[in-house]
Amino acid sequence: MMAPVGVLRLRTGVFPLFLFLTLRAGILQFAAATIQGYIGDMICPSVCRCDEDFIYCNDRGLNAIPSLPPSASVLYLQNNHINNPGLPTSLEHHLAIRVVYLYDNELDEFPMHLPPSVRELHLQDNNIRTIPRSALARMPLLEKLHLDDNSISTVSIEDQAFADNPRLRLLFLSRNHLSSIPSGLPASLEELRLDDNRISTIPTHAFRGLTSLRCLVLDGNLLANQRIADDTFSRLSNLTELSLVRNSLQTPPVNLPSAHLQRLSLQDNALTHMPRGSLDGMHRLLRLDLSGNNLTTLPRGLFKDLDSLGQLLVRGNPWHCSCNLRWLYDWLHARGNAITVRGLTCHGPDRVRDMALIDLTSEMEECEVVRTSGTRDRVGGGGVDSSTTHTPPQGSLFTLRSKRPGLGLPDSGLDYTLSSSGVGKSLALNVKPLSHNSIRVTWSVAQPSSSFRLSWLRLGTGNAMGSITETLVRGDRREYLLTSLQPDSSYIICMIPLSASSENKGTISGDADSDEALVCAKAETSEISPLEEEDDNNSQQVTVLPLAGIIGGATAIVSLALIFGIFCWYGHRSGHLCSRDHYTRNNSRKSKSYDDYIESGTKKDNTILEIRGPGFQMTPMAACQPMQPKPLREDYIIHTIFPSNGSDLYKGANHVSNAGHGTNRGYREGGIPDIDYCYT
Repeated sequence: MMAPVGVLRLRTGVFPLFLFLTLRAGILQFAAATIQGYIGDMICPSVCRCDEDFIYCNDRGLNAIPSLPPSASVLYLQNNHINNPGLPTSLEHHLAIRVVYLYDNELDEFPMHLPPSVRELHLQDNNIRTIPRSALARMPLLEKLHLDDNSISTVSIEDQAFADNPRLRLLFLSRNHLSSIPSGLPASLEELRLDDNRISTIPTHAFRGLTSLRCLVLDGNLLANQRIADDTFSRLSNLTELSLVRNSLQTPPVNLPSAHLQRLSLQDNALTHMPRGSLDGMHRLLRLDLSGNNLTTLPRGLFKDLDSLGQLLVRGNPWHCSCNLRWLYDWLHARGNAITVRGLTCHGPDRVRDMALIDLTSEMEECEVVRTSGTRDRVGGGGVDSSTTHTPPQGSLFTLRSKRPGLGLPDSGLDYTLSSSGVGKSLALNVKPLSHNSIRVTWSVAQPSSSFRLSWLRLGTGNAMGSITETLVRGDRREYLLTSLQPDSSYIICMIPLSASSENKGTISGDADSDEALVCAKAETSEISPLEEEDDNNSQQVTVLPLAGIIGGATAIVSLALIFGIFCWYGHRSGHLCSRDHYTRNNSRKSKSYDDYIESGTKKDNTILEIRGPGFQMTPMAACQPMQPKPLREDYIIHTIFPSNGSDLYKGANHVSNAGHGTNRGYREGGIPDIDYCYT
């Protein structure tokens, strides 16, 4: 009987205990949920919207950054009115923040209290003027920095400002006030945008150490070929995209990186010529943009290495679609649908104007007929179709023409055994005709030389020597193009290397004897074909017409000016056109012209010529100071006088002026500044 009673008592005690524990757990859960909701409301600012660790406070009109939850990783604070005092110092303790959007605010200085965990920072569309190293040093993990549309200049970037950012891969400085490439850029940089600044010069060391750079944008600057160092871009061995839009380039920069380049943008420059080797080695190039320039033709072989080219944009150029572009016509047909071409529309000649080059089938067949019947017959003799013509850079020094040159040439009366090449002790010369009026000259030397003297002579039908044309060529050059030559003519071309010490004197390096250092070769230009003659005539007309218009306009302007001058002179003499100003008296007397007063003043009397009202008085010299008058004329002194009736605006109505001329007291009493009333 005792056991059942104990079990009953145990059951009675366990039930209240179980009920108590259940109620306690529910109360604890309810309290935890209440506290969590309350804290959550306190962490996410009421003016913002929170989505886990993404905090959206953009476009709220904020002047300062509100309190943020500790878990925040991405802050959207753009399009507000936040200034530098609105950045709390506590912000640097939020170590979970990785991305900060602060663009389009009112920041005047680079933010100083950003957390060190930031990897991407957007500060564009502010008024930031400086980039201090101390501010960037607080963010050693920074990878992307956007500083577009600020007021940053080259001198306002502190020296070695990016030295403490070894992970920086992207730097945008577009639309600022930069005048040169910033120095001290990190070697980790992969994309650099400096478009729409004031950069005019790029020295050799500008991109030193940026071997990881893949994208470089320099659009809308002041770049010209003369202000870009020759090996500036050659250091960027891994560059895949280069943009030089809206500059002042006449040719593409030399030594462009070709190994990995995929996109090359040269539109809206002043390109007039594309050198033949300017695109060599660009086997990976996918997109080439030459739009908005002054290109009329392209040299044969320009695209020989562009195996991967898929887009060719050339609109906005005055293309002259003659036989010189036959090679491009064939190249486009060979590529077929593998390439997309935009804007290759002919601007001339008139018969093919506004037609696409790819559609000129019949015109290109005519070029083939002319080339087959004409130039190909003389290929063995050095004749080459004009479509293969390319123009190497011309000498940058000067060209002299003289009938008595100091350089000796072989006697024209001898039977020349010269060939298209010549070899000397220190120089090997090779010449090759390219068209009816051009010859390409190439050479190689055994040892470097400061410069070369190049001379050429056209042989006549008789024994008489013609005039010799000479030019100096830089020592680093190995080719030269002779242009404007006579068709179907023979030329002797000679070259001498010059030493640096004797370049100005014209002496020869190497051997003392000039005949030993002189190397000559002979070449013959081909006859001009009908189509080439037509192209030459068109080009001459295009060149001559503007010049004739300028001369005619200047002549017309000068003639009109001369006729107008004669007309005015005659009118002045007759007194009808160019009349003098008239002076009017205040009384009832009639007006008298300026010439009348001149005539009155020439009368030899001692009376005073007085103009009523404020004006001038003429008195003889004897009345002012003792000076001997010239014997042939009587001199007068002109000074300001005032009417005696006291009606002048400088005097009161009741004031009586002092008539004495020995003092200026009367002028002082009348409120007139003290002046010497009698002048010589």
